[in-house]
Amino acid sequence: MGFLVDTQKEGGGHSWGYVRSLVRRKQVDSANGQSHGHQLARALTVPHLVAIGVGATIGAGVYILVGTVAREHSGPSLALSFLIAGIAAGLSAFCYAELSSRCPSAGSAYHYSYICVGEGVAWIIGWALILEYTIGGSAVARGISPNLALIFGGEDGLPAILARHQIPGLDVVVDPCAAILVFVVTGLLCMGIKESTFAQGIVTAVNVCVLLFVIVAGSYLGFKTGWPGYELPTGFFPFGVDGMFAGSATVFFAFIGFDSVASTAEEVRNPQRDLPIGIGLALLLCCSLYMMVSIVIVGLIPYYAMDPDTPISSAFASHDMQWAVYLITLGAVMALCSALMGALLPQPRILMAMARDGLLPSIFSDINKRTQVPVKATVATGLCAAALAFFMDVSQLAGMVSVGTLLAFTMVAISVLILRYVPPDEQPLPSSLQERIDSVSFICGETTSSGHVGTSDSSHQPLIINNDALVDVPLIKNQEALGCLVLSEETRRIVAGWSIMFTCVGAFLLSYSASSLSFPGLIRYPLCGVGGCLLLAGLIALSSIDQDDARHTFGHSGGYMCPFVPLLPIICILINMYLLVNLGFKDRVRKACIVLG
Repeated sequence: MGFLVDTQKEGGGHSWGYVRSLVRRKQVDSANGQSHGHQLARALTVPHLVAIGVGATIGAGVYILVGTVAREHSGPSLALSFLIAGIAAGLSAFCYAELSSRCPSAGSAYHYSYICVGEGVAWIIGWALILEYTIGGSAVARGISPNLALIFGGEDGLPAILARHQIPGLDVVVDPCAAILVFVVTGLLCMGIKESTFAQGIVTAVNVCVLLFVIVAGSYLGFKTGWPGYELPTGFFPFGVDGMFAGSATVFFAFIGFDSVASTAEEVRNPQRDLPIGIGLALLLCCSLYMMVSIVIVGLIPYYAMDPDTPISSAFASHDMQWAVYLITLGAVMALCSALMGALLPQPRILMAMARDGLLPSIFSDINKRTQVPVKATVATGLCAAALAFFMDVSQLAGMVSVGTLLAFTMVAISVLILRYVPPDEQPLPSSLQERIDSVSFICGETTSSGHVGTSDSSHQPLIINNDALVDVPLIKNQEALGCLVLSEETRRIVAGWSIMFTCVGAFLLSYSASSLSFPGLIRYPLCGVGGCLLLAGLIALSSIDQDDARHTFGHSGGYMCPFVPLLPIICILINMYLLVNLGFKDRVRKACIVLG
């Protein structure tokens, strides 16, 4: 919720109008009182958010990924790869938790980018997420019919009306089952957020129960057979520690999906409390299930003997439990259905947010009076996803849909830095302070020339002076005692802004040069050095100066605060940029396709 403010000063001629429009930012309305016609239903609580997060995150990839990564990278250390990837994803979760609780509006990373960075970047992030959810949803839908056919006895087990058919004379294979499933999910989403979340919760519960069966039954078989997968001469790290980290880079994509929780922020009853808890619990549950499944499966069968396509099913089949294959296949189908719901749920809300801001036709911002969901945006999303799922094999594009998520993760981390050090909004002053402001206006000139700025505390009300600086004399000594640089407000914002930019540029140069193994050493190593120096300089500068006072009143006050700023967001930026740069390689694209099912 908010309105647009031009961050540039007036002037400069009409030729700069378009440039200024790219950097203008949306001002947060902390009272959330701006109306957009009918409002979304505030019906979600922590259990609903956990169901959305787990359902969108745990797709069918876990049923395949454990075999691929164990065979090629991690070996028996696969559980540690999942743990490291979960910690890396948790860094982004911390950033999402703060922004979603402070700015609880539909649009997720698009909304945060518009507030903290500008319209141009927000437009790119919005369309990247729209393409990601559309292509990802279509790819998931097309992956359901082959798995569903296995339950009915094989590839030809589905009825003719649901089976895949090739159009004569054209190299096009249509998938009616995928399109029908997309329409069913679209209908559920149009019924209401509480109804669709309840359905997703049931499907997710079935998937989790299947994974728990794999853990319990697999543990029984492991103790019975002596865990042969861990009794290997190659040891716990057959590919070395580097292989374990390479596996972490691959399985990181199995954690993509928890950001869907943030897109429902406007429909949460108590977003300041429930959103951080929902995001954290969803990610913790997913990481725990991934690790326990990998520990069991890697122990049941040597990593080099795993079937890369059906590692879990083949592991049980090797212990004469053929009947478990059908149950595991059912879990894969439920996982795909849940992931399909998770892919189609956020997109209408992003369309609605962009339409509210005037970047899309206003028809997408309409909210149905009865169901209190953006029905028109949801129907448009379903039609596009169903058409792609019916006509096109989008598996070649599916590996690149993670680009949208990694861009969003990066921008969310940058937005946290901007929020803490150079927040774009200045909150309106309480009327009770107006008399105090008028009474001290005669000292504004002397105060400005002093150039000393401190951080306000809840026990000290800041005074507003003519250059918008905050003066709180009692706390200046505290700042010096803490070892922070005491700068004027204008100087501090300039230093912080340049430091954030140096951090982003350094992270990109370091990630790009470290990944470009084909570059000559004379180019690669200096680039690594320059990138590392810029990154370190930005971190030191941000750690040395104080954060902005407005961070306490930005958006909805009292929300979750991300810890270890600026270190945590900077590490998050570096990890996401590294993964983003490495998405260009063919093997990374192929493994991202596996994660998407």
